[in-house]
Amino acid sequence: MKKKLSTMIMACLLGASVAVGSYGSMAQAAPVSEDKVVVVTDDSGVFKVAKIRPERIMEEYRLFKNDTIELMALGQHDSAVDKEIRVGVDGMVQVPYAGNVKLVGLTLDEAKELIHKKLSRYFKIPEYYIILKSYGPRKVYVMGNVVNPGIKDMSVDNMNVYAAISSAGGVDKRGRSKHVQILRQIDNALYFKEISLDGFVKQHDLTQNIALEDGDIVYVPDSGKVVWSEDIAPYVSIYSVYRSITR
Repeated sequence: MKKKLSTMIMACLLGASVAVGSYGSMAQAAPVSEDKVVVVTDDSGVFKVAKIRPERIMEEYRLFKNDTIELMALGQHDSAVDKEIRVGVDGMVQVPYAGNVKLVGLTLDEAKELIHKKLSRYFKIPEYYIILKSYGPRKVYVMGNVVNPGIKDMSVDNMNVYAAISSAGGVDKRGRSKHVQILRQIDNALYFKEISLDGFVKQHDLTQNIALEDGDIVYVPDSGKVVWSEDIAPYVSIYSVYRSITR
């Protein structure tokens, strides 16, 4: 079982690497060596249950790559100080006078204090504000038996398994929706969790809809079942034509 799980995970990672390569220069994936990957089934609280309506006001949001923020300094009319900028994929922003500043992972208050401190070397700014204008998209790999597999751009409020599979067109006719796999890499460990999409949709079990993070892999395995319209009907049609010709 463990060997089968490891093989499946490596197949997912290989597929994700190929998908990233075809996506272009916006994303890159390093090759993964099987003997360096430690597979951990989730027994440590790595995966959290998703909230259907996340109350982001109650949470302390931390800046993420491609977030767009606006810098506003009271008492200054320098357009170089007041401007709208985007957090780069490396987590850095280019702030006039202050240079490159790493903001990814900081709260808005922490980012404000950091930039204010750097600009205070050049200006006397009574008050400084940072306004979050828009959230950067998160990328999730949805693979296996879904209608449109591939890399999906997800909004920050839709980072959950159900939304990710929906963005891929849903589970196809051969998909095994009761055994959806979620993979997440943290450092050198690959965490694994299995959920039942049927349990969430049909039985309203909220614990089966897991919150996702940027870079997660959602994999829907093949059920191995026979689909009449695809596997049997074409041969029946061919046989019928053959019989009509040979009579």
